[in-house]
Amino acid sequence: AAMVTHMDRGVGQIVDLVHELGLDERTLILFTSDNGPTHDRLGGADSDFFNSARGLRGRKGSVYEGGLRIPLIARWSGKIAPNRESNEVAAMWDLLPTLCAAAGAAVPDTVDGVSLLDTLTKSSPLPEREMLYWEFPAYGGQQAVRWGHWKGVRTELNKGPQKWQLYDLSTDETESFDVADEHPDVVDRI
Repeated sequence: AAMVTHMDRGVGQIVDLVHELGLDERTLILFTSDNGPTHDRLGGADSDFFNSARGLRGRKGSVYEGGLRIPLIARWSGKIAPNRESNEVAAMWDLLPTLCAAAGAAVPDTVDGVSLLDTLTKSSPLPEREMLYWEFPAYGGQQAVRWGHWKGVRTELNKGPQKWQLYDLSTDETESFDVADEHPDVVDRI
């Protein structure tokens, strides 16, 4: 709790300084994390007590939603409406195109992400994507593919080829029910 209070105070100091310098309307502030909540009380955090993953499966280092789904808080006075929420599905690789768009800079052609700027400033939906893909060689080797509401997951890849697990996130955001056997066509496509 002390760490969160300290971090909150530090973020507040940044926001206050931006305001004092008169840069509110020229400064986009983004606050996020690189992964879901920690496990095994790592660093003293009690993710179970605080329900940090909101019941989602997985934690830090996992390709399940509990390890990947994190908040992004955005502030830009006069451009982003306060207290607005969005459930658009985005990924870390969307931040570079977003920052380029905010700065009026060209996005490199080799970037996979899409800009979130219109979603943040105008509540526009994100453009359709073919898929989102994650691969972690650590934690036993893992892959995940998000294709619309479908999510394919493979774990323990260091032990050799593994069968895809399939989850319908529109009805099962906790990834509790593997429906791969009922949807072999979706698994084949993933």
